[in-house]
Amino acid sequence: MKNIAIIGASGYTGAQLTSLIHADLNLSIQGLYVSENSLDKGKALAELYPAYSHISLSLTPLTDEAKVAIVKTADAVVLATDHGVSLHLAAWFYQQGLAVFDLSGAYRFADVTQYPKWYGFTHEYPQVLAEAVYGLAEWNAEQIAASKMIAVPGCYPTASLTALKPLSHLLTDLLPVINAVSGVTGAGRKAQLHTSFCEVSLTPYGVLGHRHQPEITTQLGQEVIFTPHLGNFKRGILATITVKLKPGTTEKDIEKAYQCYDAAELVTVKKNQFPKVDDVVLTPYCHLGWKYDEQTGYLVVASAIDNLMKGAASQALQCIKIHFDESVKQPEGDL
Repeated sequence: MKNIAIIGASGYTGAQLTSLIHADLNLSIQGLYVSENSLDKGKALAELYPAYSHISLSLTPLTDEAKVAIVKTADAVVLATDHGVSLHLAAWFYQQGLAVFDLSGAYRFADVTQYPKWYGFTHEYPQVLAEAVYGLAEWNAEQIAASKMIAVPGCYPTASLTALKPLSHLLTDLLPVINAVSGVTGAGRKAQLHTSFCEVSLTPYGVLGHRHQPEITTQLGQEVIFTPHLGNFKRGILATITVKLKPGTTEKDIEKAYQCYDAAELVTVKKNQFPKVDDVVLTPYCHLGWKYDEQTGYLVVASAIDNLMKGAASQALQCIKIHFDESVKQPEGDL
């Protein structure tokens, strides 16, 4: 049984992951941690989230002594923390020999020059960054199994890349257009005016400048136009993607491309049938639906995930299980 420490457990993603790990018979929770300055330190998790009343664990401040205890007793640490916090914590725990699963963006780009532009800091740990792998579970299993530094993807990139990567050999120079809507839990638990009940309305944000756009581009190997939207619902993401395919592409070519998910337990693909957010909320699944116009060469594919599950916590759990499962150390090949 592997012992997992969860740092940032008071947030939506950290609490969700706590519940998932608590329910897994092959994993145990070493401890739940928040920053030393957190107003939630010392509180029971169930006090913040009554839905988790079956979990009798409290939130411990992450002191220097707590960090030493984690290194001594945990097999891995999960960071559900801010990018700037994860930057330092991930490097420190990795250098102590623990497997690190970071849900922030601090290790998602291999190129250090990306961080000042998109995250506002200079990356101070290029050697650790060079060891990091991108934790898109259905595509990078071999790398996840082999590395102790896993950067769990963002929620929007997970939805977008799951839809687009099977089609990479069919894409043209015309940029895929991704319009995606997320529930307000994607903005975190901290109170903010624009996510308050009376203020939330369907609206685009981060237009032509959202940090998930270069993340999608890097992993797809193709520039995209990505426009995120804030929806007036709690959780879930629906990404609707319009893409021009190579001349001569047929429906059979698309069907063949998506056969890569035939053995993927958590991804379903349907032709001419589109998912809705409610299909995936509170589940670890990604539902894809597509329709193709052979006359124009345009494909529309929709991707639905729960932003806190497949977009964060349940994908982190997938990465943990892949990493510690010896049976996937030498897979026949990723998708």
